[in-house]
Formats: sequence, C-alpha cells, structure tokens
Amino acid sequence: MSTDFSIRPVGIPAPVQTVTTSNSAANEAVQTDLPVSQTVAASDTSAAVRSDLPKNENVSRQVVFDQAAASFVFQVVNDKTDAVVNQFPDEAMLRRRAYFHAEDLKSQPSRPLNTDVSA
Repeated sequence: MSTDFSIRPVGIPAPVQTVTTSNSAANEAVQTDLPVSQTVAASDTSAAVRSDLPKNENVSRQVVFDQAAASFVFQVVNDKTDAVVNQFPDEAMLRRRAYFHAEDLKSQPSRPLNTDVSA
C-alpha cells in the first residue's frame, strides 16, 4: 500500500437540485447529493419532549448494586406491581459484565490468607 494517498477532484461538479421543506431545521441543513426520496430531514427543535413512561402509572426510581457484574443498576419500578419498567444497563449487559468480572477474578493470582496473629 502506498503512503502518498491523496484525494483529488475528478471532472466537473454536477449541479445540485435544492429541495425546500416546511421544516426550518431542514432548510438550514447541509445540502446532499441524495435524491429527495432518500433524504432525512432534521427534527424540529420546537417539538415537545417525548417520555416513554406512562403518565398515569406510579413509578419510582432506584439504584441497586449488582455484585456479580460489579456495577450499579438504575431502575424505574412500578410502585403497584414492583415490576421493573426500565433498567440501565439491561440484563444482557449485566450478564456480560458478570462474565468478564468472573474471568478477571479467575486470572488474578490467588494470595494465601494471612492467618498469623501477632500479639
């Protein structure tokens, strides 16, 4: 592979068609060479913030320490059913962390316990 890699323009640039939209954020965005059917508009910044939690449920937030994974777990819990509504990190991530934590503990050299009692 060569070390003299460089990018050079080739040919004459093609004219770009300007598409106007009703969204002001999209109008101020950088133009692309994509056809209109493949473009993605920026979201409207004046839109209301979306919350995934139901408004009518009584929920509480708690933090627990998972000893196997050696990490904190942030949970949103339904007060009526004590069911976990949302959790970070999710169960799959906690299982991975627990596995790697166990592997780390295995790889550490075991030290003998100091049973000498000095008076």
